[in-house]
Amino acid sequence: MTASIRELKEVDDLRELAYLFAVVWGRAGEPPIGSDVLKALAHSGNYVCAAYVDGTLVAGLVGWFGGLPPHDLHLHSHILGVIPGNEAHGVGSELKQHQRLWCLERGVKVIEWTTDPLVRRNAYFNLTKLGARATAYLTNIYGEMTDGINAGEESDRLLISWRLDSASVGIEPKLDELLRDGAAVALSVGSSGEPVLADTPLARVLLCQVPENIVALRRDDPSLARAWRTAARQAIGGAIDAGYEVSGATRSGWYVLESRAN
Repeated sequence: MTASIRELKEVDDLRELAYLFAVVWGRAGEPPIGSDVLKALAHSGNYVCAAYVDGTLVAGLVGWFGGLPPHDLHLHSHILGVIPGNEAHGVGSELKQHQRLWCLERGVKVIEWTTDPLVRRNAYFNLTKLGARATAYLTNIYGEMTDGINAGEESDRLLISWRLDSASVGIEPKLDELLRDGAAVALSVGSSGEPVLADTPLARVLLCQVPENIVALRRDDPSLARAWRTAARQAIGGAIDAGYEVSGATRSGWYVLESRAN
């Protein structure tokens, strides 16, 4: 079902959006972004949009302009929240495409945002479906998290950069071909769900896998979740620091990192 997407300006609409974000992030009474800030962002010409299905609010997306025009002007896409449920299926993708067209209409050709590298569904969506790139690994950028989903977790994030005029969309990497061509596995999921780190391999392409459901791990086995944070920081963050760039991701949780030196 296609959602109806529109920009929000009125305070009542913005309060409803703030409440949606509070529900999605498990922060009742303390939304991750308040209606007063949303009002200021909307009033100053930034991106504050919501999606509705049959007149019911199901998702929202907020971003603001960053960088120094004209060469570094971009939209920083800060928060995307979708109420779980079949009626909202695919609405996150619809909102991102709406945001893309909104930016292009204003001469903005890059959108940036951050994402948790351990959430594999986001990796596939950002890097394969949208064709974006991860250009930096940011260690604990927001400090320790306090929301209902990430409470107690350090906030490592990948910086995602989406060039809106890029044609690199919808091509999922093929692991068998990459391995046949010499790609090396740097991080994988062990038989008991534990992270398995390889000795630092020397290869043009590195492969790093993340667990199937890190949110469930944080709830059911916090120590294992923390071990995954440390392993991803070492493998993915270390590779990026050494000159690799994340170029893609698979549905099964594998990141593809390519050396910028070759």
